[in-house]
Amino acid sequence: MRYASAPVSTHRLQLEPDFTLEDALAQVDHLANLGVTHLYLSPVLQAASGSKHGYDVVDHSRVAQGLGGDAAFARLVEAAHAAGLGLVVDVVPNHMTTPTPLSLNRPLWSVLREGRQSAYASWFDVDWDAQDGRILMPVLGSSLEEVLAAGELCIGEHEGEPVVQYYDHVFPLAPGTDPGMPLGELLEAQHYRLASWTVGDSELNYRRFFDVTSLIAVRVEDPDVFDATHQVLVDGIRSGAIDGLRIDHPDGLADPEGYLGRLASATDESWVVVEKILEGEEQLPQTWRTAGTTGYDALLRVGGLFLDPSGAQPLEQLSAEVLGEAQDLEAIVTESKRWVVQVMLATEVSRLLRLVSRARPELDPDAVRPVLEAMLVGMDRYRVYLRPGTPAGVQDAEELRAAAQRGERSASGPLDAAVAEAVLDLALGQAEPVDQAAADEFLVRFQQTCGPAMAKAIEDTAYYRYVRLVALNEVGGDPTLVGLSTEDFHQFASRLHETWPQAMTTLSTHDTKRAEDVRARLFVLAERPEAWAEWVRRARELSHGFRADELDGLTEYFLWQTVVGAWPIDEERLQAYALKAIRESKLHTRWTEPNEAYEAAVERFVTGVVTAPQVVRHVEAWLERTAVEARANVLGQKLVQLTMPGIPDVYQGTDLVDLSLVDPDNRRLVDYGERRDRLARLDGGAAPSDLHDEKLLLTAAALRTRRDRPEAFTGAQATYVPLGSTSPHAVAFGRGTTDGVDVVTVVTRLAGRLQDAGGFGDATVDLPEGPWTDALTGASVDGGSQKLAGLVGEGLPVALLVRVRARHDS
Repeated sequence: MRYASAPVSTHRLQLEPDFTLEDALAQVDHLANLGVTHLYLSPVLQAASGSKHGYDVVDHSRVAQGLGGDAAFARLVEAAHAAGLGLVVDVVPNHMTTPTPLSLNRPLWSVLREGRQSAYASWFDVDWDAQDGRILMPVLGSSLEEVLAAGELCIGEHEGEPVVQYYDHVFPLAPGTDPGMPLGELLEAQHYRLASWTVGDSELNYRRFFDVTSLIAVRVEDPDVFDATHQVLVDGIRSGAIDGLRIDHPDGLADPEGYLGRLASATDESWVVVEKILEGEEQLPQTWRTAGTTGYDALLRVGGLFLDPSGAQPLEQLSAEVLGEAQDLEAIVTESKRWVVQVMLATEVSRLLRLVSRARPELDPDAVRPVLEAMLVGMDRYRVYLRPGTPAGVQDAEELRAAAQRGERSASGPLDAAVAEAVLDLALGQAEPVDQAAADEFLVRFQQTCGPAMAKAIEDTAYYRYVRLVALNEVGGDPTLVGLSTEDFHQFASRLHETWPQAMTTLSTHDTKRAEDVRARLFVLAERPEAWAEWVRRARELSHGFRADELDGLTEYFLWQTVVGAWPIDEERLQAYALKAIRESKLHTRWTEPNEAYEAAVERFVTGVVTAPQVVRHVEAWLERTAVEARANVLGQKLVQLTMPGIPDVYQGTDLVDLSLVDPDNRRLVDYGERRDRLARLDGGAAPSDLHDEKLLLTAAALRTRRDRPEAFTGAQATYVPLGSTSPHAVAFGRGTTDGVDVVTVVTRLAGRLQDAGGFGDATVDLPEGPWTDALTGASVDGGSQKLAGLVGEGLPVALLVRVRARHDS
């Protein structure tokens, strides 16, 4: 279906204490002038004090005070509406945070005080039986016994009531317990169990967000919990203050389809998109009441257009040369998943094991656990979508059976065949269990565990280990896919237009590993693999004096790619990124077990790279040498994303060239003053002075065209028409209605190879009958077969052609 409240385009704003709702309000006129139709806000509900992202919600009943509160939100809505803009808001349905102090999360505070008798006991996903009816709170610096012996725990007062105090942490006392009791006995009488932080991965008994123990899962499948946690946002939609919602991590929910159905009913079918990672050719379930995904599937395909597949083998050979061995991505992923499942998610697997023991008590737990681990390792997508009492669909059943087979092949030892079949039956919902409730819960919880296993193993481990071309190591990406043909892109875009025409598209988000323009630069490596290999060899020679013996080739090569992708980058930013990268890879050091000698070697290397004059000159020489290719990639992928099917989002700051890295680097404050000044100069008739200006010119032109001709992009009669070209270095398509094409996009791809061939020559593109005006240059263009050399071969490597309307139509 098409959603009446759907945006034509969005601009993502990252709210935080240094960029509040009032700061957002100050940008309304500029963003309206840029051409977007909707502001897209990061989470606005009350998060932990000082939160830099808003996903750590503590109170669903109000807009965050640190962002300006309800009054500031109302002022932003008023200003946005006055400027003709709507609002989209990010929603966090999966979890809340365990703040310091815990009393900031009133529902959780109540549960810790009153246990299962609390009015909020149904809010949180807790396995009460695992800890003798208590919630494990792994916050201590060492074991409880050691903490007690050291006198680090005491009875204090908080908000007028006695509490257990551990430094800044406070915990309520159960009603009727005597604060004067010996502390050890008093703790035994509480509805929580204090423990060392080190046991979180193995003993935690509440579901969390991935491996983040400070984020406790919320049971929005309970209608009362849904209503309480969504009331403010639902009221905002009903009042007209909010036009659409972005749903964070729907795969963590017990029943994503049910959740989206309830949300659609509550909001009268408002526009909603979901942060869903689709693997390979996986399709979003058609039964979901949503407009589509947030666009990682589009990001993968758009980027693929600007990658030369012939560079894959040379880049693989270079990687093996630097590392001293060839890399096998499948083996890296399997190894990473096995570690994540067995170590990081051990407590989640234990919970699954307890459910299997209840549902099928005759099965040997020692044989069940390796089967569970193998199935989780074998999954090659974030989850399937089975519901208790509903037969498994063919595709979901095939995926689970394939996962079991893959897991068995990769298991460290033989699996019990009978046990494996029994567990698979439970996962498919077709077993005959002793305890049906346990079987139903297992079916749901197994699916909820698949996502964290995938994300932590692939995005947050394997993608920091595999280094052939790090630009492909992206959320929703596929590092094995080097390049996408024009025909394959058109096929994807046509399918998106037919099935999810109002899904979001994106090139950068707050979760991407590298901003779009870092990836655009790195795509060039596939076009120039021989030159890149020479550059890397010389870079290693130039850095010999500060490359310690502890530094491995993998990390070094990972960082060389990062440097040329993000340059210029100061030492502070690169040091922070390098530390995160090596700890995420978990090969030599980890967040929980830092290797100081190795980290010192990496720090020394980074310092040298950023400060050594000979290296700086070498980096800048590469960027100068590949400027033509990088420019075409930066502008080409942006124009494709802004005009292809779907609702394009412009992540904050990416209207200029953005060279940010993974969070928190990509959440830095944006200089909107610079953008406003640049746009004013361009609107005043000034020619672009650099690539920043060119990207801004393109972004504004595309957004304004969408805004002025929405029927060609999001209307019920909107069309997508691939256009023919005699050059493999051009991609062209038209947007319009069933009455005809009104807007044409033409972009240059693989510009380096094109340059090697001497340019477009006599190659042509088939335009619909004109006349046309290039919205980027103002040039007039006729329809029919037109030479690419005169269209995108001189000046800008892209063109945005808009049909000239008769005067009475304008």
